[in-house]
Amino acid sequence: MSKPKGLGTDFERWLGKMLRKGHFTALIVLVRIAEPRVEPLRSTFVHVVGDELDWGDIVLLLRSAGVSWDGAAFFPTREDGGLVPDELARTRLRELEAALDQDRLVLNKGEFFDVWGRRLEVAEA
Repeated sequence: MSKPKGLGTDFERWLGKMLRKGHFTALIVLVRIAEPRVEPLRSTFVHVVGDELDWGDIVLLLRSAGVSWDGAAFFPTREDGGLVPDELARTRLRELEAALDQDRLVLNKGEFFDVWGRRLEVAEA
């Protein structure tokens, strides 16, 4: 398996490490950051089966959400060492959304990046 195209961003380095373990499903949450608030905007999941992605590809993909976002959190998940079936991914995504409604610090349990693919962390106010 080759490495993702860019490897220049924190996201690309993280993705390269994840792909060494095989394919996975990523739960994704887009957020708006208006300090001191972090507001979830949209969520989805994707199956990551190839290694040809870079941060630019992800940004293009996330544009289809139709919202202006400041951060994207990725929560990798696997089932039996591989991709998660769609229905289970939807269930896990709803559980993640509910957890985020209760506590925005849940974003730190995923891999959280800004619009340039740099790591972010939510600090407690």
